[in-house]
Amino acid sequence: MITRLIYSQFACSRRCFSSKSTIFGLSSGAGKCGVAVIRVSGDASADVLRSKTKTKDLPIPRKVCLKGILHSKTAEMIDRGLVIWFPGPSSFTGEDSVEFHVHGGVAVVSAMYDSLGSVDGVRLAEPGEFTKRAFYAGKMDLTAVEGLADLIDAETEAQRKQALLQASGELSKLYNRIRSRLVKCIAHMEAYIDFAEDQDVGDDVLTEVKKDVGVLVADIQAHLHDHRRGERLRSGVRAVVIGAPNVGKSSFVNLLSNRKVSIVTDVAGTTRDIVESHHDIGGYPFILADTAGLRACTKDIVEKEGITKAKDYIELADLIILMVDSTHFQKNRFSNNIDQYIDDYLNTLGYDRSIFTKTRSIVIFNKTDLLPEETLKIVQTLPNIQCLSCHNHNGFEKVLKEVTKNLKFLCGNPNKENPHLSQQRHRYHLKQCVQNMEKFTQYLNEDCNPDMAIATQQLRSAIRNIGKITGSVETEEILDVIFSSFCIGK
Repeated sequence: MITRLIYSQFACSRRCFSSKSTIFGLSSGAGKCGVAVIRVSGDASADVLRSKTKTKDLPIPRKVCLKGILHSKTAEMIDRGLVIWFPGPSSFTGEDSVEFHVHGGVAVVSAMYDSLGSVDGVRLAEPGEFTKRAFYAGKMDLTAVEGLADLIDAETEAQRKQALLQASGELSKLYNRIRSRLVKCIAHMEAYIDFAEDQDVGDDVLTEVKKDVGVLVADIQAHLHDHRRGERLRSGVRAVVIGAPNVGKSSFVNLLSNRKVSIVTDVAGTTRDIVESHHDIGGYPFILADTAGLRACTKDIVEKEGITKAKDYIELADLIILMVDSTHFQKNRFSNNIDQYIDDYLNTLGYDRSIFTKTRSIVIFNKTDLLPEETLKIVQTLPNIQCLSCHNHNGFEKVLKEVTKNLKFLCGNPNKENPHLSQQRHRYHLKQCVQNMEKFTQYLNEDCNPDMAIATQQLRSAIRNIGKITGSVETEEILDVIFSSFCIGK
């Protein structure tokens, strides 16, 4: 009953959400461009369309028409452009809307803004207000809203795929299925409470509910135990290049970036601070950090601080790239025991092999162009070693393939059957949901004569946590944070 009341109140708040003001904003990219799309949404949209095109009859809905677009105050023509009429509720916001597709010059857009802003009851939209109105109109839930924001911000192909799946409602479908299963469990519990004494409902109902709740817990935990692939794909894989001074870390970063990101010299300790570069490798977002060369014997205070920062960054990295000077390997004649050589090398850097067990790792032997032919052949046969020459780029394609393979593992492959969990907010509420269900089961198992109403309340709390993810339970603070991240015209 409580749950039904909560949802009915929220549904009412959605139906009642209607701002008297009509809003407008630039829905295309800012700056000079070929075409600028200016969206208007609200009750006065039809009047705005008529006044700016001087026509009595509204255009055919969702059909593009070419019109002269006039200034609302002076009646002077601003531009000749395309106009599309979207009567509510069949629009993005669920309200009457109109789009003006005009030339994207700064003066044209400025004149459109001046014209629309001069109309009574029409104002500039706040960041994310179009999408917020779409949410309140029931056009999308919060997971789809967040997916839309990610789709706008997507910089790589894999990010686009994940964001599109979420914006299309695939994550919402998953959480709504969980909610439906919880609702069914609550319905059975209420039936047991109301009718068990009349023997119309047997104890097997309670057993079945406990079983269903256990399956739900397992399913959500499986969804949670994704190694944060979705969150990593959304924000980017953090990789760090480590190694002794002058092994070619900065040269590798510059080679990958195809530009001079880091300073490269023969002087040891050139890199003092963390230098990050952003890349799109195989469609995956890749953030590569060049760090100070790791060594113990330095008296330079600045270099020491750089080494400390490098070690702190390593602790947070998703992928570690260990760079080795292959000529040093040749001089030390460790070709018959590569594992021992790597262990000793890591020890000189202040680490041991356990650093590789915490995360993914790639070992690169650089400066292979300086090796004799016979030694190069030996190095190329070493297991789990990538050979590279930053000088002549030999081996670079193989290194890229190895990096891509690791990125695929770290980010996964988003798909409809298994949509990724991409928001920390979702993870928190899912964990709370699991805790509610576990308390429900624990309460029934430990108490000889449990109060079924109290136990059932835990399931209602679980539903509420799912509702906080999708927006079925109104939380203004959450809404404000989500929508404020959007641009003005969205």
